[in-house]
Amino acid sequence: MAHVLLDLRMVRGRLHGIARYALELARRMPALAPDLRFTALVAPEGLPAGLGALTPSMPQHRSLAGFLSPFEQPALAADLARVKPDAFHATSFSLPLFWSGRLVATLHDANHLALADQYSPAQALYYRVVVGPRAKRASALITVSDFSRDELAKYLQLSPYRLQVIHNGVDPRFQPATPSEAKAFRERHALPARYVAAVGNAKRFKNLELLKHFAAELPVPVVLLAGKGAVAHELGLHENVLDLEELSEEDMPLFYGAAAALLLPSKYEGFGLPALEAMAAGCPVLVADATALPEVVGAAALRLPPDDAAMWRETTLRVLRDEVLRSELMELGRERAARFTWDDCARRTLAVYRRVLESPSAPAPRDR
Repeated sequence: MAHVLLDLRMVRGRLHGIARYALELARRMPALAPDLRFTALVAPEGLPAGLGALTPSMPQHRSLAGFLSPFEQPALAADLARVKPDAFHATSFSLPLFWSGRLVATLHDANHLALADQYSPAQALYYRVVVGPRAKRASALITVSDFSRDELAKYLQLSPYRLQVIHNGVDPRFQPATPSEAKAFRERHALPARYVAAVGNAKRFKNLELLKHFAAELPVPVVLLAGKGAVAHELGLHENVLDLEELSEEDMPLFYGAAAALLLPSKYEGFGLPALEAMAAGCPVLVADATALPEVVGAAALRLPPDDAAMWRETTLRVLRDEVLRSELMELGRERAARFTWDDCARRTLAVYRRVLESPSAPAPRDR
């Protein structure tokens, strides 16, 4: 029975998009392919508590060093030599430089290179010294959008045909909240009866500073979920912005479902999962008309220039006041989100595993 090892080392603390991707695959693979053996490589301290339904059922191997730690590469080589998988799925940009076995690598975006001025020189160097060379020798490469495929091909000097696009999905629990569920959520977190949501972090490309140019002029507050408290203060978002502390995974559908709209002004996204999850939860969505976001939302969200604060203000006011528009966006959003499922993502990824496992163990030839 062939053995596939999935990388879950990045699953720690708040679940960012890559961690969610890895967990959604891990919890589905054993049932989809009972003829294969699946195990997971996790952080030295193991998986965090509170993952709920996202907790994978497969056996786990604790890695010798933390994700992206100074000793990661030799430790990862030792981990793979110890576990001896027939194929290793690197579910993020951490690729094993010193291991020559069958490697399936998912590269979600190229922002460390495309936005090098917003990262440390060491992070860009990691992409050039580790990610680029190892990606060229991978057995198979996956990415999450056509936009990311083109960006990765450009910055890593790969043929775009080496990258297979497999979109992320939306968990079925992202559904519209009932009025009583939404009310209970707002009361539990001391939120007002009406608010618009925003998500992201303090990184410049997330463009949350745009909010300070119009949030004070909205009739409802902006509730910002940005991974930690005090982000609003850090970005100078003082008026009419509530900085929400961490939410549990169970609360995320309610956070979107109880909101009057989601504002996602990010200037660079390899995919844009919050937009899909909000649409699935029945929340009208406004996104920046940039990078992968138009590809993901299609015509089911309102797409705005990322730097035009006046247009973001006017469009947000229109969504708040126009119930017909809100209803139309809610219906279109749910229809759009239904096209993206984690089951489909897992099945298509499984097909990649099978193709790699049936191939010779030698790595793919280097791109010319």
